Amino acid sequence: MQTCANATTVAFSGLEAKRVEVQVQLTGGTHGIVIVGLGDKAVSEARERVRAAFASIGLAIPPGRLVVNLAPADMPKEGTHYDLPIALAMMAAIGALPHDALDGVLCFGEVGLDGALAPAPGALPAAMAAHGMGAAFICPEVCGAEAAWAGGEVIAAPSLLALVNHFRGGAAVKAAVRGELIGGASVPDLRDVRGQEQAKRALEIAAAGAHNILFVGPPGAGKSMLAQRLPGLLPPLASEELLEVSMLHSVAGLLQRGQLTRTRPFRAPHHSASMAALVGGGLRAKPGEISLAHHGVLFLDELPEFSQQALDALRQPLESGQVLIARANHHVTYPARILLAAAMNPCRCGGGSGAGLCRRGPRCAVDYQARLSGPLLDRIDIQLDVPPVTAADLALPPPIEGTAEAAARVARAREGQAGRGAGLNATLNLQALERVAAPDAPGAALLAKAAESLVLSARAYHRTLKVARTVADLDGADAVRRVHVAEALSLRRQWAGADQGGFAKVS
Repeated sequence: MQTCANATTVAFSGLEAKRVEVQVQLTGGTHGIVIVGLGDKAVSEARERVRAAFASIGLAIPPGRLVVNLAPADMPKEGTHYDLPIALAMMAAIGALPHDALDGVLCFGEVGLDGALAPAPGALPAAMAAHGMGAAFICPEVCGAEAAWAGGEVIAAPSLLALVNHFRGGAAVKAAVRGELIGGASVPDLRDVRGQEQAKRALEIAAAGAHNILFVGPPGAGKSMLAQRLPGLLPPLASEELLEVSMLHSVAGLLQRGQLTRTRPFRAPHHSASMAALVGGGLRAKPGEISLAHHGVLFLDELPEFSQQALDALRQPLESGQVLIARANHHVTYPARILLAAAMNPCRCGGGSGAGLCRRGPRCAVDYQARLSGPLLDRIDIQLDVPPVTAADLALPPPIEGTAEAAARVARAREGQAGRGAGLNATLNLQALERVAAPDAPGAALLAKAAESLVLSARAYHRTLKVARTVADLDGADAVRRVHVAEALSLRRQWAGADQGGFAKVS
């Protein structure tokens, strides 16, 4: 009887899948199963699931002590996907599988009490790791369509018994087939929005340069309608972006039937969301909403109603494009390159002092808007007042141009940015900004005057220049001119109480 056996699986650190050896040894002594190697509660409970699964398929565990070691032993192990490698290594150790059956394969999946294999989050990045190792990938049947996108050999079995038959020369498990690449659900059209021409223009600029945008206006002005139409203006995901987004959604357990979509993510969490829900965290440090919106749109409606802690936690990811979740014994990094769209009322009453609807006077708007910190607002390139929609606006016929026409202009502007080789305008570093977005003399004079009179911070100065570069791209202009700088400056609103030391002094 083979008393020792190994199987290979992975442990996740963010999107990185690190190799883990599952070592099983059958020794003398007290009958039982012991799992060591810094596993969490789900890993330790695997022994009971595997024991019950063995009994359900009529497989007896011989007398003795089965020691399961997850190496490297100092790496934290989390999740139920260790069930299958533990079960297969135990089978090989007790002679139920050929001793070389697990050579050159990577195992991944949860085992049910009846021996059926159940899905576990992260099949796609685990399959990518297997392909990189040159190993075949064994997973539950329901994960096969997802894992097949990684390429290589994928053995997707419905149960432990099917794998036993496969390895012992019985009925072979069929190779998995990739899931469907779908176009995604249809998005609402800009034609549905009556009036609000300046807000539509701002939305187009935000999409063209990946600029964060904030709409401020009374209830019913169309702020949410505008934000919901933003994904339709963005181009489909490129292949590399598609892979990153799909791996994130796989780790979060959000891929359905292995279907991938080129439609950019749109996440709209409720304002009661915690900091961990927004930026990631929790017991297993899963990706948060900002990472699930990677290469897409994160929409935060009723922005001041989010907790101060949650909003301030967004500041660093908005700048760096990634989230670092620190724990006592390990750090996890998730990508978070997003376009932030946000909406808010001018005051808690809804209308704000300017609209004449506030019941408490100007102080209400000052207090409500003060919930947003200056550093957070400094990272939002476009901040626009959205006035109420009038009855005359509602009576107008549908606009001639809709999402398709605006998306075509956005695509042309992004093609121009790609041709410069410096990335999207919102992500330009200082050297690239000086090279591609230096304004002409009148534009530079206007920006310098505005920076002095409106007390723009260095970040606000550079972000205004980035928006001006995007406006020029939409106009098909090679250089940034005064008119482009003027429009960029018009997209930064004056905040209530700014003249009393408020956090933004721009108009």
